[in-house]
Amino acid sequence: ESPEVMYEAIAGYGLGGSSIALFGRVGGGIYTKAADVGADLSGKNDYGLEEDDYRNPACIADNVGDNVGDIAGMGADLFGSFAEATCAALVLAASSPDLKGHWCSLMYPLLISSTGIVAGLLTLLVQSVLYPVKDMPDVEKALKGVLVISTVLMTPVVVALSKICLPAEFSMGEGYEHVHWTSCAVSIMLGLWSGLIIGYVTEYYTSHSYAPVREISETQKQSAATGIIYGLALGYLSCIVPVMCLGVTILIAHTLCGMFGVALGALGMLGTMTMGLTIDAYGPISDNAGGIAEMSGLPETVRGLTDCLDAAGNTTAAIGKGFAIGSAALVSLALFGAFTVRAKVEHVDILNPWVFTGLLLGAMMPYAFAAWTMKSVG
Repeated sequence: ESPEVMYEAIAGYGLGGSSIALFGRVGGGIYTKAADVGADLSGKNDYGLEEDDYRNPACIADNVGDNVGDIAGMGADLFGSFAEATCAALVLAASSPDLKGHWCSLMYPLLISSTGIVAGLLTLLVQSVLYPVKDMPDVEKALKGVLVISTVLMTPVVVALSKICLPAEFSMGEGYEHVHWTSCAVSIMLGLWSGLIIGYVTEYYTSHSYAPVREISETQKQSAATGIIYGLALGYLSCIVPVMCLGVTILIAHTLCGMFGVALGALGMLGTMTMGLTIDAYGPISDNAGGIAEMSGLPETVRGLTDCLDAAGNTTAAIGKGFAIGSAALVSLALFGAFTVRAKVEHVDILNPWVFTGLLLGAMMPYAFAAWTMKSVG
């Protein structure tokens, strides 16, 4: 069979990963939040028990739920995005006559994905030297530092791989007959550094060290209602910079390499996925450690330490969610691009009533899913 047909078949692998991610993310998320809300409502309100009291059986369900929702669910979600981005890039590479003739060029997207793992291992070796943890405030800095180090390490790797694997100039179809290897490297680095910016913006809006969270705590002095309204407003504001980053990445990458550039941008954002998952898992682990300390009757000082770690972990867990959402947006566009290239769809007319109706229905779906999942926990 031709490479195009082979990589189209592999695309099914990515779609399968996403379908399982849906169950892991939604099912696990509903389980953990239902257990958390149930433990708090029944334990604190009805019986006046402390959080994570050993007499409250829902606390065990809450701890297990953290593993299911925040570890397994996030892992499945990012794996789905990772597999789909790689598959979309492989399909688009196989459609180029200049790339499919060379095995090294064809495997270029896969090499970008795999070198991210090596960069992650090197990051963990370097982190303790550049960001030593001597006191509690250093924990959050070290977790953020992991993301910075991995992004910096990946940058020269991306340039080197692009130079070695790709021809000096190649064609990616009509309108992109003279794509230079540097254009591919730029596309990946746009995604890579956009991911870092999204992580930092997420951290700014969720960390107790910065103004937004402190402002929400101030509004709670009036009433709980003002805190909810202000928190919702800040949540909407936090979308501005990530969306601008995604827009710039898509615009420049598509201008340079077409849809292949968008797929590479998604791979770039997921290039530091190993570190994103590492810092994301830190929160649930610290939370569970605090629960075990409370249920075991350990001294208050132990619980104080685990609470500090949990606070830092919750902020970095939010960074992981920013990665997942940002990469999913790029991946969906990359998959659509792979479909249009292989199906030879040259134009999508937004004024077509079927296209416009589909656009409205697609925009409605996240709200429908959000409402159904929230009702499951409420």
